[in-house]
Amino acid sequence: MEIWMHQLLHWLALPQFGLSTVFVVSFISATLLPLGSEPAVFGLVKLNPDLFWPAIGVATVGNTLGGAVSWWMGLGAHKAVDRARGSPTEVRALGWLRRFGPAACLLSWLPGVGDPLCAVAGWLKLPFWPCVAYMAVGKFFRYLVMTSVLLYFMPGQLGG
Repeated sequence: MEIWMHQLLHWLALPQFGLSTVFVVSFISATLLPLGSEPAVFGLVKLNPDLFWPAIGVATVGNTLGGAVSWWMGLGAHKAVDRARGSPTEVRALGWLRRFGPAACLLSWLPGVGDPLCAVAGWLKLPFWPCVAYMAVGKFFRYLVMTSVLLYFMPGQLGG
């Protein structure tokens, strides 16, 4: 793990790779794979403070596109057999998603439940573009708040 983190910090330190690395990490972290992108965004901004807004933008686009992929995966999984079909939790969760519709995708930024939420939105065949728009808004504000808070509370860490 330490080697991976060292290599990531090395890539982030190179402006020609920093934003593309943030995009890839943000994209992958929005799928159902367990990976967090906030450290990559924070690391890039700490090493290159002038890339604050580009990093937020690239992370938002990458994470939103990853959420869109999760939506499509959910749509494809619609025909698959769901092991929990009919359980009270599933019925409540699906009812909640149906009631809020695409606006529920604002919560796609939440750790642990946000990525599956995008997949379930696709499974429910909620409208794609409104879902993507709500994902983008939620993810943008997550990156903006998380990176700003980390910069505020850790001003002297890493390269700054």
